[in-house]
Amino acid sequence: MRHQVEETTLSNYMSVVRHHILPALGHKKLVELNVNDIDRLLSTKRDCGLAPSTVRRIRTILAQCLDQAIRWGLLFKNVASLSRTPKSMRTEGRTFSRDQAHQFLNATQGNRLAALYALMLCTGLRRGEALGLMWPDFDRDTGIIRVSRQLKRDSRGLVTSDTKTFRSRRAVNLPRPMILVLLEHEQRQVHERERRGARWRDSGFIFTTGNGAPVDPRNFSRDFRKVCDAAGLGHWHPHELRHSAASLMLAQWVALHIVSQVLGHSSIRMTSDVYGHLLEPDRQGAAEAMGALLWEESDDAASQDSPRSAPPQ
Repeated sequence: MRHQVEETTLSNYMSVVRHHILPALGHKKLVELNVNDIDRLLSTKRDCGLAPSTVRRIRTILAQCLDQAIRWGLLFKNVASLSRTPKSMRTEGRTFSRDQAHQFLNATQGNRLAALYALMLCTGLRRGEALGLMWPDFDRDTGIIRVSRQLKRDSRGLVTSDTKTFRSRRAVNLPRPMILVLLEHEQRQVHERERRGARWRDSGFIFTTGNGAPVDPRNFSRDFRKVCDAAGLGHWHPHELRHSAASLMLAQWVALHIVSQVLGHSSIRMTSDVYGHLLEPDRQGAAEAMGALLWEESDDAASQDSPRSAPPQ
C-alpha cells in the first residue's frame, strides 16, 4: 500500500493491524478465518469502549488485507466483508455561538497567528489547508483564497501534499474585513523579514513562525488551546473552528449547497449529514411558507363567503 496511499494513512493502517488485528487473529491461518471470528473481534472491540468509527476502520482495513489475499490466490472469499458493520453513531460536533466567536477573536488580538485563527473561523478551512496556504494563493484584487494543498507532519518532517479530496481544491471568497486582516498580516510579515535579515527563511507560506518557517500543526494546536483558555472558553479542538464556521454560516441563512462548497465537502449530502440538525428553523420556515401559499388565501375566501349572522329582531 505504500505506493497507493499517503504515508500518514499507511502508518494508521499499520497501527490498526499491530494493535487490533494481529493480537486477536494473528495466530489463525487465513483459510481458517470465518465470519464468526470477525464478528467476535468487532464485538469485543465495542465492548472495550472503542468508538463505532474506530471499529469500522478495523473492519475496513482487515477487509482490504483479505482482498489482497484473494488477488494473490490465497483465499476465495472475504469473510470480513461478510461481517456485520457496527452501527454508526454520528455525534454532533460542538460549535461556537456568536458570542463565543467574538470572545475567541478578541482573545487572538496581539497573537502573531491572529489572522490564521480569523481565517479558519471565517471560512471553515481545515488546519492543514490553512497552514498550507502560500501568498500566490491569495488574490488581493478579488479577495479569493485558492485552496490546493495541505501542510502536515509525517516521518519526513513538515511536508505539503494535495488536499484531502478533489473537491477540497476550491476557491473561497473572503469578506472585506478578512481581506484587510490578511493585508495587515502581510505587512507585519514584511517587517519581520526585514528585522530578521539573513536569518529569515523565505518559505512562501502565508502563516509562518517568527523566522519564516512553516507552522508545525502540533504547535498550532498547542497555541490554539492557550487562546481558548485566555478567552475563557475552556478546552476546544482546532477542528471545531470548522464546525463553528459551518454553523455560523447556516445561522446567517447561507444556503446549504454554498456551505458545502466553502467547506470543500465531497458532496452536499455529507454537509447535510453533519449539519442537518442545524436546519430545523429552515424546515419550519418552509412549512410555514407552504401553509401560507396553499391555505391562507382559501381561508380568507371562505371567511368572505360565509353567511353573516342575522341582526337581532
